[in-house]
Amino acid sequence: NRTRMIKRYWKRFVLGMLLALGIWFFGANWVIESNAADKLFNSVAACPKVKIGLLLGTSKTGRGGGDNLYFVHRIEAAVALFKAGKISYIIVSGDNGTESYNEPKDMRDALMAAGIPEDHIVLDYAGFRTLDSMERALKVFGQQEVIVISQQFHNERAIYIGEHFGMTVYGFNAKDVTTSRGFRTKFRERFARMKVFWDILWGVESKYLGETVKVG
Repeated sequence: NRTRMIKRYWKRFVLGMLLALGIWFFGANWVIESNAADKLFNSVAACPKVKIGLLLGTSKTGRGGGDNLYFVHRIEAAVALFKAGKISYIIVSGDNGTESYNEPKDMRDALMAAGIPEDHIVLDYAGFRTLDSMERALKVFGQQEVIVISQQFHNERAIYIGEHFGMTVYGFNAKDVTTSRGFRTKFRERFARMKVFWDILWGVESKYLGETVKVG
């Protein structure tokens, strides 16, 4: 009867949607991870020499007010690359959405405290998302080739986005975080990877671009 047919239709519809979401969830992760497999480096010595290191922003402090280990390890990684002569300039791209929250400035201060000259650090205050950071590196800062500096899971996604914009992108993996916060971050990362393909499908672009900035 009609009621049974409607129930059967909705059952198939729901099952189809769940299947599609499952393919999207696991497929996005597989594509992004496999694409980056031969473009990631854990050793400074193995890294290619590139003019620009693109340091992806994060907050200086964790939720409890202590040091954010993601921040600490990214700074250490950027300093190691610069001091080894693998990069000549560091673009620090992060969120400065409010007057009291300034990821690029905090990262610049930490880099300078570690001995990186200020004139070799370039600040990108509009890196609100990884997509913004990658597109702005190309279209605002004029860089066709960069080494992205972040944790591996983040680098994998940044490489995929950068290549979507036509860039050559490598990733230098900062030390990872294995605390409970690390687990939460990696869980959210799965959904961020799904969103990459949504953004590409709908042609989403950076919130702000603006005038070009010459580096070096």
